[in-house]
Amino acid sequence: MSGELAFFGGQKAVTVSDREAEEFFRWPIITKEDEDAVLEVLRAGTMSGTNITSQFEKEYAAWQGTKYALAFNNGTSALLAAMFACGIGAGDEIICQSVTYWASILPAYSLGATAIFADIDPDTLCIDPGDIEKRISKNTKAIMVVHYIGHPADMDAIMAIAKNHNLKVIEDVSHAQGGLYRGKKLGTFGDVSAMSLMSGKSFPTGEGGILVTDSLEYYERAIAFGHYNMYDDSIKTESLKPYAGLPMGGIKGRMHQLSAAVGRVQLKYNDQRTAEIRKAMNCFWDLLEGVPGIRAHRVSEAEGSNMAGWYAPHGLYRPEELEGLSITRFCQAVSAEGVKTEPGCNAALHSHPLFQTVDIYRQGKPTRIANTARDVRELDKNLPVSNGIGDRVYTIPWFKHYKPVIIEQYANAFKKVSANYRELLKDDPKTPAGVHWHFYDIKK
Repeated sequence: MSGELAFFGGQKAVTVSDREAEEFFRWPIITKEDEDAVLEVLRAGTMSGTNITSQFEKEYAAWQGTKYALAFNNGTSALLAAMFACGIGAGDEIICQSVTYWASILPAYSLGATAIFADIDPDTLCIDPGDIEKRISKNTKAIMVVHYIGHPADMDAIMAIAKNHNLKVIEDVSHAQGGLYRGKKLGTFGDVSAMSLMSGKSFPTGEGGILVTDSLEYYERAIAFGHYNMYDDSIKTESLKPYAGLPMGGIKGRMHQLSAAVGRVQLKYNDQRTAEIRKAMNCFWDLLEGVPGIRAHRVSEAEGSNMAGWYAPHGLYRPEELEGLSITRFCQAVSAEGVKTEPGCNAALHSHPLFQTVDIYRQGKPTRIANTARDVRELDKNLPVSNGIGDRVYTIPWFKHYKPVIIEQYANAFKKVSANYRELLKDDPKTPAGVHWHFYDIKK
C-alpha cells in the first residue's frame, strides 16, 4: 500500500472521527432494558436477594446446555469454587498454561494446591496438548483449560489425555463465553467450568462469574463452598449432608442481583451481538489475508468452531517476513496510522514472583512449593513458546459492529505498515515487547 507512513509525518490511514470510533467500539452495550432491570431491583431493595439470580442461573444453564449453573460475585470466585468442586486439595497439582490471567490458576493456592505450567501452541495461544503429559505426576489432579482470548483449546486431545490419566478437566471460559468447538459449546467438555462475566468480557453483567456443570455432586460442592444460603436440607450429596448450613469454604461468593438483572437482559441479546462481532472480526482478517508479517489468530468456522465474542483480540506477528522488524516498532507505526495497538499479551505467569519466591501464607518457603514434595519450579525451565510469545503477538481492534467501510480503514493501517516496513528498519531500537499482567483497554 503506497503513501508515506504516518510515523514519518504522512497522512493517517484511519480517518474515523473520535465520535464515530467511540460508538463503533463501545462495550458493553447497555440499553434502557438493562437500566430498567437494575432499577427494579434497586426499588425493591433486593440487591442481596436470590430470586433474580436464581432465574438468571436457570436461563444461563439452558443457554449453556448444562444441567446446572451457579452465579458468583466474580470469575475468580467461580474458578476457585470449580477447583473445590472437583476435589482439589492440599498437595494436589493442577496443570495450566503459563500465558493466561492469574485467576486461571492462582486460586489453587487457597486450597493448598499448586500450579504446574505447560507451554502454549504458538498459533492457537492455548495449552499445547503435546506438553501436558510431560507435566503429569502422581500428584496431578486436574488440567485447567483456558480458551485463551476466544480461541478454543484442542479439547479432543486434552480430553483423551485426561481420560488416559484419570484427571479432572476444568474449563476457564472467561474469554470465550458461548464459543464453540466442533459444534459443541465451550464449557461443556470438562467436569466443571467457570467464567468471568465482568463488564469488559464478551458476556458482561457488570461484575460477576458463573460455574456450570452436569454433575450434581460438583454443583452441590460449589454451593457448599460459597453459597451457604443454598446449603440446606435439599442437598442430595451424601458426603455433604452432615454439614448442611455450614460454609465449607468460609466465604460468601454469590452474585448480587444488580448484576444478575443485567445478566438476564444481556443473555437475550448476546448471541446476536457476538455474531455481529464475529462477522466484523472475520471481515478484518479477510482483508489482511496474505499480508507479510501478519497472521490471523482465529479458528476455522467451517469445522463448527468459533471465537465466541472475540474478547481481547490479538494478531500473530512474523518478524522474519519483515527482515526482523521488531514488534515494538511495528506497533508504533501502526498506532501512528490511527490504530491503538500494543505488543504482547498476558506475560507468562511462571516468570512472576508469585510463582517463584513469594511466601503468601508465611509458611517459611515460597507458596508454590510449600505443599509439594518436589520443587515444581524446575519444570518452568522448558517453556520456550510462553517465554517468547510477547514478541510475536499484538492487540488489534475489537470491532462491535459490522461496518466494512470503517473496518477497511483499520485493516489498511496494518497493510500500509507491512508494505513500507523497510523504512522502519533504519534506527529500529529492537526494543523487547516487555510484559504486562493485565490487558489494556484497547478501543481503537
